[in-house]
Amino acid sequence: MTSDDDDLPSPPATRDLPALTETPIGTVACPGDDPSEFEFIAPGDQGLRTGEFVAYNATVGGEQEAILARVTNTAQERGLPGEFLANPDVDPAEVAGALGVPTEDTELSRFTARTIGYFDEQISTFTNPRIQPQPGTRLLLAADTYLEAVLPSADWDSESGTGHLGWLLNRPHGAANIHIPIDTFAATHLAILASTGSGKSYTASVLIEEMMRPASRAAMLIFDPHGEYDTLRKMRRDKHSHVFEGDDGYRPEIEIITPDEITIPIPDLTYSDLLALLDGPSDRMRYVLNEAWRDLTDESNHITPQDIINKCEAVEGERSGTVDALAWRLNKSLNRDLFVPAARDDLTDLVAPGQVTVLKLNRLSQSDQQMLAAALLRKLYEAREAATRGEDDAIDHPVFSLFEEGHRFAPDGDARSLGILRRILSEGRKFGFGVGIISQRPSKIDPDVLSQCGTQIIMQIQNPNDQQAIRTSVESAGEDVLDELPGLTPGQAVVAGDAMNTPVLLNVRARHTEHGADSPEATKEWKTAYDRGENEPTGVTDAYDRSDDVDETPL
Repeated sequence: MTSDDDDLPSPPATRDLPALTETPIGTVACPGDDPSEFEFIAPGDQGLRTGEFVAYNATVGGEQEAILARVTNTAQERGLPGEFLANPDVDPAEVAGALGVPTEDTELSRFTARTIGYFDEQISTFTNPRIQPQPGTRLLLAADTYLEAVLPSADWDSESGTGHLGWLLNRPHGAANIHIPIDTFAATHLAILASTGSGKSYTASVLIEEMMRPASRAAMLIFDPHGEYDTLRKMRRDKHSHVFEGDDGYRPEIEIITPDEITIPIPDLTYSDLLALLDGPSDRMRYVLNEAWRDLTDESNHITPQDIINKCEAVEGERSGTVDALAWRLNKSLNRDLFVPAARDDLTDLVAPGQVTVLKLNRLSQSDQQMLAAALLRKLYEAREAATRGEDDAIDHPVFSLFEEGHRFAPDGDARSLGILRRILSEGRKFGFGVGIISQRPSKIDPDVLSQCGTQIIMQIQNPNDQQAIRTSVESAGEDVLDELPGLTPGQAVVAGDAMNTPVLLNVRARHTEHGADSPEATKEWKTAYDRGENEPTGVTDAYDRSDDVDETPL
């Protein structure tokens, strides 16, 4: 599904907006169990659901403030007696009428709400007044435009780019649009977590589209293990391409690097990378290789497997069994098309402003994917460090790298790419190096990596282990919001963390480009394949056919 051409809402321009609507919602009944909670009573037919925002006026420090609160629980307060409802053969309305009990306007609900606070312009976020609303306080529905302005942690006065992610889940389509600040999650990292089929790659593509629009022109590198992001090409050529065009002629560049084009320069490897490639090297082999590798990397940026073997011979001697064993292992590991002798000197072909580069890794093994990520991330990180120090201006702009199936690159365990990812996630902010982790298995991701992702977009998660991993690592999303995860449907998400002033539930907007990871229609494809097989005989003969035309081709 793609969006309509004119579905391009503008971000808010100010926060100086009325906070409350004229719609009364209910009346505060009593304090809740938690110091930040209160309970209120409201008619049950208003359609209030958990996650909705209500507000009330209160005096704080002598000033009148609009206090925002989020509905966290609902329960029936009063309705038809249970006895009426227990017998399915009895119409409760008829019984209620016979007894003279009114059935209209009598359904009441008791809601629990958690106080978020009033928006403090001085600190650009919410302040909880820690004053419980008095029983009898009138509650109103919070205004759409006010929520659009105060929920994201964005500076609307600046020219920083924002991304239109969707609209509030409990409001009508497009009524309260949510734009999140791209600078924030690009600097403090991002996690998109969801069960398979819940829309995580779709949501990631929505963000990519927003980051490639004229207001942002990101420099993005995508590690794509399944080849799902080819359709980003259509940012330049389908009927929605004008969405991505700037008044100055800007159009995003989309580079798709196929598996056949992906290489790992041998000089970009480290000694520990080499060891990881070799099959069970002995202590002596490790020593010889370490000596040889140190000399080689000091001498040249062009290294072949034979160069390493020759240097090992220089260290150990030509007739050494150690060198012979190393040579066998080096040739087995490095004499493949994936590895090339020349160091990568120029990274600008991979990361440039206004360009998204997709590395299609679908024909590489997981260990090769991790090795590629380790070598490339180190190179990019060193370039950003040098640029920040003013030593090299080759990559003189921030970089954002997105990892589909992030648990492959940052598993809870060991992987070649884990160390450099941890370093970028902990230190990359000051060097303008952002990371996005997409995963269907949060419990399989290194906890340090997950906890360093400052902004989280979390969709339906059913697995208890994954839910617990999110509760442990994602501090910004409260329990009441995380309780919503199992009940979300595809396309619905919780957004929390640095990019938001408070967690919100939203519907993700439709993509401008086509989605590249739809599930196959299995029954349709089975039938097509069956019909094809029936119409195109393969030569295989019925096993019980006694004729002389038996196909004896070995299987």
